[in-house]
Amino acid sequence: MRPATRRALGLVAVGLVVAVVCTALGRWQWNRHVARDAAIAVVEANWAAAPVDLAQVVADPDAPLPDADAWRTVTVTGRWLTDASVLLRNRPVDSTPAYHVLVPLLVTDPGGQPGAAGDRVLVVDRGWVPTGADGSVDVDVPPPPTGEVRVTVRLRPGERPATREAPAGQVHAIDPVQVVAAGGDAVPAGTLPYAAYGSFVAETPPAAVPLGALDPPSTDPGSHLSYAFQWWVFALGGLVAFVVAARRELTAPDVPAPGDPGPTGAPVPAQPVRRARRRGRDEIDEDALVDAQLADGPGAPLTPGR
Repeated sequence: MRPATRRALGLVAVGLVVAVVCTALGRWQWNRHVARDAAIAVVEANWAAAPVDLAQVVADPDAPLPDADAWRTVTVTGRWLTDASVLLRNRPVDSTPAYHVLVPLLVTDPGGQPGAAGDRVLVVDRGWVPTGADGSVDVDVPPPPTGEVRVTVRLRPGERPATREAPAGQVHAIDPVQVVAAGGDAVPAGTLPYAAYGSFVAETPPAAVPLGALDPPSTDPGSHLSYAFQWWVFALGGLVAFVVAARRELTAPDVPAPGDPGPTGAPVPAQPVRRARRRGRDEIDEDALVDAQLADGPGAPLTPGR
């Protein structure tokens, strides 16, 4: 096989690898775009929907919340377990350090039926409070109303349990089991949490001092679609560039290397290395005269020893 053919095949192989990798990356960005569009569609469909009773959406409290029910607005009757309040760490609001206040709601009426007793708690993110100048000191958290309340929340799937330890009364994630555990003995023994949690909307009667309102979810689709097309353009452009380079290798005339057989079959001799000739004394003097004339002006005589 000719050396040029081997080089051309190597270039084509590299071009194919680059094209496959870029195509896969574009496919990955496309899938992220599709998933993001689906999540935005769920938010837009559920955000403004009329509230329904909790039992109509969550039939099994232990079952994870389906993606299609995220941000569904529900109402539930219960009693706030204020002493079991927990602070959620590392959730800034508008780039400002803040704590989210998580309070378990002891559910007494999940489905709007008076007198229905429950042994479940629904963890609710009631809002946020600033951390203050020093987040290690006690944070002033306005309490929720006492007694039975009718609460409106938007359902969210529980987050993955955090693997890091947090200070007492704080958590790193909204995992209902961890939140209830961090609440301590204020939660009645044997009471289990819903697998989902609620994002606070309103309550009756209202609290004397409301917390900072939670931001709505972002509906920005992001740049995944444009990134996908960019990767696919790179795939096509890279493949074309390597194919053109391979074609040039195949069409370029072969230049035998020293020692290889030439057109007559004889080995091609090595080309001697030409060294630069050293200038003689006369050439050096002549160059000096020319430099002197250029320095004195075009009319200066070419006479040495001025």
